[in-house]
Amino acid sequence: MTVPAPRVRRRPRTRGRLLPLLLTVALLLPVALLTGQAHRLIDADREVAERERLGVTYLRTLGPLTVALVDAQSAAVARRPTTRLALDQAVEQVAAVDAEIGGELRTGERWAGLRAKLEALPERPLSDPEAAFSAYREVTDLLLALHTKVRETSGLVQDPGADSYFLQDGVGEEMPEALVAAGRLTDLAALVQRRPDSERLRSLSELAAYRVAALGPANDLVNNLRAVMDSSESADLGGHVLTPFDAYQRGVEAMALTSQPDRTGAIDLVRLTGARLEAHEAAKQLQPVLLDEVDRLLVERIDELNRDDLLVLGAGGVAVLLLVALAVTGWSARRKDDPVALDPAGGAPTGVDPTVPTTTRWEQMPAQRSPVAVGNSPDPDRWRPFDAAR
Repeated sequence: MTVPAPRVRRRPRTRGRLLPLLLTVALLLPVALLTGQAHRLIDADREVAERERLGVTYLRTLGPLTVALVDAQSAAVARRPTTRLALDQAVEQVAAVDAEIGGELRTGERWAGLRAKLEALPERPLSDPEAAFSAYREVTDLLLALHTKVRETSGLVQDPGADSYFLQDGVGEEMPEALVAAGRLTDLAALVQRRPDSERLRSLSELAAYRVAALGPANDLVNNLRAVMDSSESADLGGHVLTPFDAYQRGVEAMALTSQPDRTGAIDLVRLTGARLEAHEAAKQLQPVLLDEVDRLLVERIDELNRDDLLVLGAGGVAVLLLVALAVTGWSARRKDDPVALDPAGGAPTGVDPTVPTTTRWEQMPAQRSPVAVGNSPDPDRWRPFDAAR
């Protein structure tokens, strides 16, 4: 007789299947969050470095303008006939760069004010050297303020690198200040020679103040460059900077000596002018070399940030793929281990014909032995004598 096996309803193991998915989602969220945050930080650092490169581009044009303006000031104070060709060319170069990147650096308004003052300078030397000295002093103050504005808005003033920070500080602040102050010192020494004896004491006091203003940034620039060359790993920096750097040092030292008045209060104006010109020419050679080095360091930093960004994104992508693969593998393994799903209505299992009776496992086993009569068992140990008494 065939006895149908009891039909047991089993609940689908949905919770076990969803657990790998839930764990995958729980791990994907922090991985995606950390990857996105690292990418944003690297992107912000890259934008800062690119913005600093804009500042370097702007400073390249301000260097020739500073040199041309100081030369024009000296010619005006000495009442020498000179041409404004170099000054006009420098103004046009700065105007072109400001039109291109001045909006990002927010220098448009300050440059417009400086350009108006530059164009208002007389083409011919003034009859009064004192008035010319005052006029050019106002313009050079605006020019130095523009240097500071460019460094601040571009982020150069907060550069995180040691070498790049000291280089940009020297070429963007100390060098223009030293050039302007050296020009003022030389021009004031020429004016002192023409002043009456009644103003001698005031003139010497003013000259001493300009000497300090000229030698202070010049010495700072020398110290910064010496420290950078001693610590920098760039061989090109030392080779390109060494010659103009030595010339600048000699010019600054000569200025410090020749700007001191003798016992009579007189100053050797010829030697002072020669020392200033030596430092002046050396600074003209140093300025583009130092800016090139700053730009090279910024480009290396940007390349390193790009590599870090690719590494972060690659690691995050690999982590996501591994977690997804783990979830898919777990889901597939659990589906294989699940029993045959029952019909939701309580009927027969899916894929089984309900008209065919279900047999037990023992009934499905083929008969391996023929029927044996009671007492005739081939197994001698199966029946015992006392069993017959029952």
